[in-house]
Amino acid sequence: QVQLVESGGGLVQAGGSLRLSCAASGRAMYTMGWFRRAPGKEREFVATVSWNGRTTDYADSVKGRFTISRDNAKNTVYLQMNSLKPEDTAVYYCAARLSLGVYRNYEAYDYWGQGTQVTVSS
Repeated sequence: QVQLVESGGGLVQAGGSLRLSCAASGRAMYTMGWFRRAPGKEREFVATVSWNGRTTDYADSVKGRFTISRDNAKNTVYLQMNSLKPEDTAVYYCAARLSLGVYRNYEAYDYWGQGTQVTVSS
């Protein structure tokens, strides 16, 4: 059984940084990604990384501030978030895809974590 467990969320002031982690267990994952859902809003794509870490894609709203990476030896994906803004406040979800290809569409992902809350105060 596949499990994705996120950690690293919390409360931070605007301009601060956080690093989210997502540990996958059960089997090796190919593409992994991060999505977020702010209160009253739809789930939105944040970032994704290919199985070998060589291909990444970011939402325009986070490009240049967030960095996605992975450590396949640990079956873990990370999201380094810098220069955080109040509009980054959301529940952040890790997602995993059992096949190749990087996608922004949440429907392309097979497994999801429970989410971790990120709150950025102004």
